[in-house]
Amino acid sequence: MVVRLDCRQITDWESFHSVFAKALGFPAFYGRNMNAWIDCMSYLDEPGAGMTAISIPAGGVLTLQLDGVDEFASRCPEQYAALVECAAFVNWRRSSRGEQAVLALAYYKQAERGAARLCQSVT
Repeated sequence: MVVRLDCRQITDWESFHSVFAKALGFPAFYGRNMNAWIDCMSYLDEPGAGMTAISIPAGGVLTLQLDGVDEFASRCPEQYAALVECAAFVNWRRSSRGEQAVLALAYYKQAERGAARLCQSVT
């Protein structure tokens, strides 16, 4: 399953959490911080947990396609770094419990001097 996120809508922490909560259907009690984000994303394959409106089958992977990632990384470096780090942590936490990774990031980011590179990271 692929969920496209328009990163151009992210300008600060508040908008970061709003974009993700809307796109993934986080619950009303979502804490709007990265610990809560990690918790929600850790249960993507457990629809009964009620942590997201989107679910994937056991053994599946949710790919977050990040549109406008260059501007996002430049405009909000803290949020961009947190997204990459926390996506990796979601998978690490699951794998440390013997569970499969559930999250991938897909984006196309321009290199510093204009040369393009394709970054697809299963974190």
